[in-house]
Amino acid sequence: MTSSQNYRRLRASILGMTLCFALVPMLLVGILIPNQFTSLYHEKTIREVENVAQAKARSIDVFFEERIAQLNYLASFYNYEELTREGKLAEVLRVLQHYSQSYVDLGVIDMDGTHVAYAGAYAVRHANYKNELWFQAVQRHGVYVSDVFMGFRQFPHISIAIMRHEGDRSWILRATIDSEVFNSIVQASKLSAQGDAFVINADNILQTNSRMAGALMTKANLGMPAHKELSFRGTLGNKEMLFAKIPLVHAQWSLVVAEDPSEHLTLLWRTRFFAAIGILLGMLALGFSTWFITRMLVSRLEAADKEKATLNASLLQTGKMAALGKMAAGVAHEINNPLMLIRETAGWIKDLMEDEKPENMVHYNDITTSAGKIEQHVDRAKDVTHRLLGFARSVNPNPESMLLNPMVEQAIGFLQNEASHRSILIQQVLASPSPRVLVDVGQLQQVVLNLVDNALDAIGHDGTVTVVTAIEDNNAVIRVQDTGPGLPEGRVEHLFDPFFTTKAPGEGTGLGLSICFSIMEKLGGSITCHNRPEGGAEFILQLPIHGQAGPMAGPCNHQ
Repeated sequence: MTSSQNYRRLRASILGMTLCFALVPMLLVGILIPNQFTSLYHEKTIREVENVAQAKARSIDVFFEERIAQLNYLASFYNYEELTREGKLAEVLRVLQHYSQSYVDLGVIDMDGTHVAYAGAYAVRHANYKNELWFQAVQRHGVYVSDVFMGFRQFPHISIAIMRHEGDRSWILRATIDSEVFNSIVQASKLSAQGDAFVINADNILQTNSRMAGALMTKANLGMPAHKELSFRGTLGNKEMLFAKIPLVHAQWSLVVAEDPSEHLTLLWRTRFFAAIGILLGMLALGFSTWFITRMLVSRLEAADKEKATLNASLLQTGKMAALGKMAAGVAHEINNPLMLIRETAGWIKDLMEDEKPENMVHYNDITTSAGKIEQHVDRAKDVTHRLLGFARSVNPNPESMLLNPMVEQAIGFLQNEASHRSILIQQVLASPSPRVLVDVGQLQQVVLNLVDNALDAIGHDGTVTVVTAIEDNNAVIRVQDTGPGLPEGRVEHLFDPFFTTKAPGEGTGLGLSICFSIMEKLGGSITCHNRPEGGAEFILQLPIHGQAGPMAGPCNHQ
């Protein structure tokens, strides 16, 4: 059988097997996957409603946490006499309202339930709350968040009260929260225009307005199941809805998020229709592409066979070169040791000749000249071994005397585009004249690149990285400063340890700063870091100055 016949048979076999193994699973996918996808989509919708409800419940809890914390701070910062002094409470209320529009008024209440100090728009200065449920609750628990109620103010509001003890005296600081502000936070919880979100207490009394369940302070009939589940199906406004109910931490309430599942199913049926069209078109495209790819594959296989001999020869040569590189490294290392001994011996001979008198030795000049030539040729041999090690890629590059500023500018240039995409400004404040240092350019630039890249990662978006070069205490200094969150307290001493990283799992190896530390030690310098008082981190590189500074124009600020 000829070679061309073999390729034709191979082409037919590949085409038949590929179509068989591809079309059959595609048909099964077209039948089985839609049902599975429908189930998963229902599950996804439920999880989405639950996630939104949990996130918003946390937002509401944070809303109350912040206000409880603010009241605790006020009660600890000001004593009873200060807050009850005329005009002081009004001044405090103005400050609170400046930062939060949710506060309606503020009051100080003694243990007899009397409003001894009040700031606000309502005439409740001397009202007595001794018989009110919230007053008794705050005495028992120390902190109390009330249900929405009318009270003396005759408008729906929420009260937050905390108790403060000062020696033998106890008193209550109470704030009124506008229920409309709270209602707007809750209404932002719904997923779609047809959805609803509201808060109920333990008796299913609405603590916010609801589009479907009723008005504020009315009872909602949700038909909730007896068992406590995060999500469930029920009826709201004569419509079947999907509910997620999350209890709140700082009040005896629950956040309820209701979504119309039919709105999500419309998208599901549309997706299934397009999926069926896609599978049909995919089968047609698969048949054509399989024929085309099989034809191309066999043609390339035929061409690859013709190149096989050349490729084998090339691989053999590559193997030889790799072996030669390893051998060169071994030979160079083995030769360097005797060369060192030869050079030391030649130097020893020259030292001995210095103690002799030339007139007492017939061949004094010849011996001295020969010892010098031995040293000269040993140095030549060392150059050869150095080149051999370079060939084997096992020699560190030689340091050069270079101007610092151009190296820093070139390194930063690699990250300018990335910084622009993140809306981060990289400022360069370069010394004039530029200090000169003895370094390996690539290694120093690697350190600068790593530090600037870390600064960009720390900032994320919208910030500034400042790179400063200077001459301090006869050292060339590079400072990399950022406006990020700063270094983690108590862990700065471990930043240069191998495999230590402050980044999220999978985002860093923990080797970057360790490598930078090793490079700076090899270059005869140092690297340190600290948090700046104005915020952000600062890494400082120090290198000895080598030679005279370069002719750079005046102090400059490059952006």
